[in-house]
Amino acid sequence: MIGRSNVGKSSLINYLLGRKIAYISRTPGKTQLIHYFKINQAFYLVDLPGYGYARVPKGQREQFGTMLEDYLSKREMLRAVLMLIDLRHPGQAIDLQVKDWLNAIQLETLYIATKGDKIKRSQRKKQEDGVKKVFAVSNLVITSTLKKEGKDAVWSQIEAVLTKTPPTKRQDSKNIDL
Repeated sequence: MIGRSNVGKSSLINYLLGRKIAYISRTPGKTQLIHYFKINQAFYLVDLPGYGYARVPKGQREQFGTMLEDYLSKREMLRAVLMLIDLRHPGQAIDLQVKDWLNAIQLETLYIATKGDKIKRSQRKKQEDGVKKVFAVSNLVITSTLKKEGKDAVWSQIEAVLTKTPPTKRQDSKNIDL
């Protein structure tokens, strides 16, 4: 899972796994290491540090960027990335930069909108359409850990990726300032 700091990566992991296993905080930047969660002895769900704003020194944020870039570009067994986007704030420049980088290294990306409960029902379709347009995607799963929404759809997408034939070697990464 990848996304901006405080987008809800750890919360979504807890929701998907049905227990509080990943540490969550309201303070951006709490996840500072790569955390692995083995699922059914079959694959790992990985919680990565957030990119962008975090309440940590600039040098540490830069280390996060290097760690993310290395992890995502050099892991041959990596099948896909779940890119989390805050439904309230689609189209942040850093998210679009990361999307372009993931496309450049040819890494399959599943787009998950978080914090669906923070949007009024009357505004959800507009926000969803905005995310789809900005990220040029047709398939977007909206989740809410508070309202228990999107869990089955996320697992369906993960299962679809895992049942595909593994891709050939990806392109070398380009530098990105995360």
